[in-house]
Amino acid sequence: MTSLHFRQVDVFGDRPYSGNPVAVILGADGLTDAQMAAISVWTNLSECTFVLEPTVPEADYRVRIFTLSAELPFAGHPTLGTARAWLDAGGVPRDARRIVQECGIGLIEIWDDDVRLAFAAPEPLRTGDVEEEDLAGFCAVLGIERDRVVASHWVDNGPGWVGIELASAEEVLALVPDAAGHPGDWFIGVVGPHPEGAETAVEVRAFFTSDGSGLREDPVTGSLNASLGQWLVSTGRIEAPYVAAQGTAMGRRGRVHVTPADEDLWIGGATEVCVRGTIEV
Repeated sequence: MTSLHFRQVDVFGDRPYSGNPVAVILGADGLTDAQMAAISVWTNLSECTFVLEPTVPEADYRVRIFTLSAELPFAGHPTLGTARAWLDAGGVPRDARRIVQECGIGLIEIWDDDVRLAFAAPEPLRTGDVEEEDLAGFCAVLGIERDRVVASHWVDNGPGWVGIELASAEEVLALVPDAAGHPGDWFIGVVGPHPEGAETAVEVRAFFTSDGSGLREDPVTGSLNASLGQWLVSTGRIEAPYVAAQGTAMGRRGRVHVTPADEDLWIGGATEVCVRGTIEV
């Protein structure tokens, strides 16, 4: 048995234990793919990450991101949670404020301003209008009629997200989706505006299927908020900077800060180490 450093980090919560947790195993170079997959399933969190030595000199570390059923090339809250765990375990970036993470889609920059960590939203892998046939399937899973959709767009930066805009945050919070009778892989992000003057600009919810176990809801989703932000800002549907709420329907208080800088959107939030210890493998 080998003891590896372990952290569990709450990401995007406006207070500890109110965001989205991620499990992080450091020094994981000796683990096999099968071991990583088994540990991820055992943690029963939406993602579990494994920190390894980088393969390129520009990166501070390399990460592999596992869900309960697959490995992802990129995901947002695991990116910020892994960076926080790496720093907490004594990691020192080459640049005091700039961490460079190597992952499946390449190099991701993470900025540390002493208040929160933020990553530069990566270029999407798929964009464009959603075909009506596909949109009908998404609406069926969400349990809504087509005329409730204000706009839709592919916003996939790794997991496979589609973006669905509804008229209001209230409509987003009222959704009761169900994938029963609709087999397939679903990665649906839904967004709607809060009234002017509200604490947050929009409400976001993220629904996905996992390993045939039915539809799940993710508490707070960095990758989805990144690609939704790129879509909403580029089309003039919202002006950055803004703060998105997510997790409200699950009793969480996720807060995602979307901030423009140069030509990028930066996706940031709180990262709190809630568990420190070792894992025996």
